[in-house]
Amino acid sequence: MESLSLLADGFATALTPTNLLFVLIGVVLGQVVGALPGIGPSAGMALLLPLTFGVEPVSAIVMLAGIMYGGMYGGTLTSVLINVPGEAASVMTAVDGHQLARQGKAGAALSISAIGSFLAGIGAVALLVFITPALADLALKFNAPEYFLLASLGITATASIGGGSQVRALLAAVLGLIVALVGTDPMVGTERLTFGSTHMLEGFDFIPVAIGIFGIAEVLVSLENSQDLQPIRTRLRDLVLSRADWMACRMSIVRGGAVGMLVGLLPGAGPTVASLLAYVVEKKASPHPEKFGKGALDGVAAAESANNSAVHGALVPMLALGIPGSASTAVLLAALILQGIQPGPMLMTQHADLVWGLIASMFIGNLILLILNLPLVPVFASLLRVPYDYLAPAILVVSLTGAYAMTLNIFTVVIAIAFGLIGYGMMKFDIPRSPLVLAVVLAPLLESSLRQSLMLSLGSPMIFVERPISAILLVMVTGSILLPIIATWRRRRKERAARTAGAAA
Repeated sequence: MESLSLLADGFATALTPTNLLFVLIGVVLGQVVGALPGIGPSAGMALLLPLTFGVEPVSAIVMLAGIMYGGMYGGTLTSVLINVPGEAASVMTAVDGHQLARQGKAGAALSISAIGSFLAGIGAVALLVFITPALADLALKFNAPEYFLLASLGITATASIGGGSQVRALLAAVLGLIVALVGTDPMVGTERLTFGSTHMLEGFDFIPVAIGIFGIAEVLVSLENSQDLQPIRTRLRDLVLSRADWMACRMSIVRGGAVGMLVGLLPGAGPTVASLLAYVVEKKASPHPEKFGKGALDGVAAAESANNSAVHGALVPMLALGIPGSASTAVLLAALILQGIQPGPMLMTQHADLVWGLIASMFIGNLILLILNLPLVPVFASLLRVPYDYLAPAILVVSLTGAYAMTLNIFTVVIAIAFGLIGYGMMKFDIPRSPLVLAVVLAPLLESSLRQSLMLSLGSPMIFVERPISAILLVMVTGSILLPIIATWRRRRKERAARTAGAAA
């Protein structure tokens, strides 16, 4: 009941005219960012983060959160209408959504996406109301060893749960830790990896790193792949779902939302993994699995419900523990720090107005997105007819101006461009970028809690196994490293056995 009372206070905060305006701005920007191929919520949030300087903390956070979950709605448009996912979490939507559009059912695909995202998002926020305070109460028992292992888990889980090569993901995380080491040692004051440069004494700030890795790199890669694509047109009356469509998809939304929420709670898994997993689960549960890949409306409903639910679920570890579960929540965490707010278990008690205002704003933002999505789909779809060659220079100017505005130092712009080239190289070599960014965010907590732990134990590493909670976290960290290695070894062993059997035949 206490949570409901606090949520009521949150609505009082979120429903002020100023905060309502920022929620509206956030979700509209998120819709636009998600609809433009090659940007995505993480990059969009990083690019627009400097615009929150001087804005009240609650207003800034609700706007950035609006961009985060609004991007999930926007990504559907490009997936369905031109078969180009606006961001990675919409890939599975494109598989069946565009096939439906080619069959003249684009309106039904967009409609079920909007309704599924809304229902799954509202369900995830409702669970957020009850899960987050309980987790924060548990985290109050944490001390330096638990924080060190929790930060370690955030990095190793990001590397092991996400798709692609775990080795490359771990290398990206190590690169992020090296980047975070640059500057002055916070305890003894000596220089680290500065190579004699006075500009690097303060280290690399998160914002130019995020702008470069996410924003500039995405623009460079998108420019390489830009092509004129003619979106399929749709009309308002096509958005009305038939009773048969709704009956076929209602349980898909429930299953997709549940999968998304569970995956969102895991550090590093994120909406992309959630949508893929929900699509696989739905195909197994569907009475017509043969339709998947050829225009399955229930496949679209499951994938879209999952990615929006996962976005909201990833806020649980960030709000309760101060550990970002995804790249988007890492940017949100950086926004809190920029506002002078220290994330962690005390966040819910020391800044209850902000936390509950944010949670309440997500109920409002999801409702606004549902209202915007259905009647304004043709308007947002018109954005897809603007050639990307015209948009790219404007995006680059905004991102570099944002980086410069942060410090009024041209060196910050140089950092953003340098990390843009690093991010471009990572994309070309298929190295995931989220582990690098999360490592940069978590490195200060990792370093300070490790040092404090060893000072408490007089240098003995046994402090990490003598405390019950830290021992459990240590097992989880070890498991997150070893399980992918074992899975890879077993897969390769099966492949070798299959090749041997084939050669013998």
